Amino acid sequence: MRRFMRLVWGLSLLVWLALGGCGRNLPLPGAGGELVVGMRNSPTTYYTDQQGEPAGFEYDLVARFAQTQGWRLRVVLLDDLDELLTTVREGRVHLAAAGLTATPARKRELAFGPAYGEVKEWVVCNAKGPIPRDISGLAGLRLEVVAGSSHAESLRRRADRQPGLQWVEVKTAGSEELMERVDMGLTDCAVSDSDSLEVAHNFHTNLQDAFVLQEGQPQAWALRQGADVVLARKLSTFFQHMHKSGELENLRERYFGHVNRLADADVAGILERRSTLLRALEHSFHEAQQLTGLDWRLLAAVAYQESQWDNHAVSPTGVRGLMMLTEATANHLGVKDRLDARESILGGARYITQLRDGLPREVPEPDRIWLAMAAYNLGLGHVRDARELARRLGKNPNSWRDMKDVLPLLARPRHHAGLRYGYARGGEARAFAENVRIYYDILTRYEKPYRDIWPLGQSQEPARKSFILRLAQSFGVP
Repeated sequence: MRRFMRLVWGLSLLVWLALGGCGRNLPLPGAGGELVVGMRNSPTTYYTDQQGEPAGFEYDLVARFAQTQGWRLRVVLLDDLDELLTTVREGRVHLAAAGLTATPARKRELAFGPAYGEVKEWVVCNAKGPIPRDISGLAGLRLEVVAGSSHAESLRRRADRQPGLQWVEVKTAGSEELMERVDMGLTDCAVSDSDSLEVAHNFHTNLQDAFVLQEGQPQAWALRQGADVVLARKLSTFFQHMHKSGELENLRERYFGHVNRLADADVAGILERRSTLLRALEHSFHEAQQLTGLDWRLLAAVAYQESQWDNHAVSPTGVRGLMMLTEATANHLGVKDRLDARESILGGARYITQLRDGLPREVPEPDRIWLAMAAYNLGLGHVRDARELARRLGKNPNSWRDMKDVLPLLARPRHHAGLRYGYARGGEARAFAENVRIYYDILTRYEKPYRDIWPLGQSQEPARKSFILRLAQSFGVP
């Protein structure tokens, strides 16, 4: 019996150590080693994109860090914030990259890397209910916060000075779920960081910002106390480079540079029309994806921005149809009837492809597609002018972050003088591309990706080529 108990104890110890029970046995990766990072699923942190690949601001940032060190990256997804922080404290991961704020209370239990951002804590409520203007207005309302979050910490600091202040802590990975509950009327209010709230506004139309609970707090990656000094130094060097090179701001622009443009009515409109107008057009968008390789949801986003999916739309300037093609562009593409939804979609998709292919090879994605969107609105000639102007101003013509600042300058005489195509309403082109970005985000959240009916195997290639040839010939393209 004693030998049996010793065996059971020994096995239990091995399991505990394997799970990181003592927490201090996860060594710094060596050359070609593995960096283990705790993360959570959220639009601002980690998710799977339309190609089935991992994405997200935090994911891209930590993947870049691992790459600079020559390490492989292994992500451990945790279901709730308390579990994530516990995993860090116990040393089962090297660090947590999850949009965490470095609060005084957390610093007593965890170490933090360099700050890479700053967020405010907002109280957000259902727009159809009472909207408190300060913390005293929360009396009588159901307020939910993420268990173990900095939001709960902020409320606890105010509880002594605000008698009757009550809230419910919910076990979840982030405030996204709570904001959805607010939007559906399942709770009155919730607390969210500003970056998550900006994204949520484009998916939930009943959210109303109430007041700021806590002003700017630093965001940083969390490490266990007593973490490897070498790892801390590597993080410091990495973030210094990311700040100095501008890579950090470029990454932030990719994920957050477009999220707060649309009015509530715009968001409500596309969500409402998804179940009606979009269903009737879906097959043609799928066909266009087969033809061009462009995500059908991106094409649908362009069509919504142009016509709100009204195939009979006509503008005062003569552009018409679902994709709002000019007569000259339609003739160039072989589109015979601009008011025919299928013809318009297929023609518009081919036009976007031509514009994208007309940009220099050194322009990377996703900057390339957003510059193509600006060209869809403005013309490729004006976009080339804007790229030349960017060079004159010392900006990067291959970066959408820089180019969206340059485009509006095409309307100013002192800037467009000497450019080949002259004056242009570049501000409208910027707004067009940014709106498409938001609509695309909305559609990728709610609409499934379309999988090509033909696999990429060689046996299917003749059928694919035959289909594309027939489709081109239907437009009169030889």
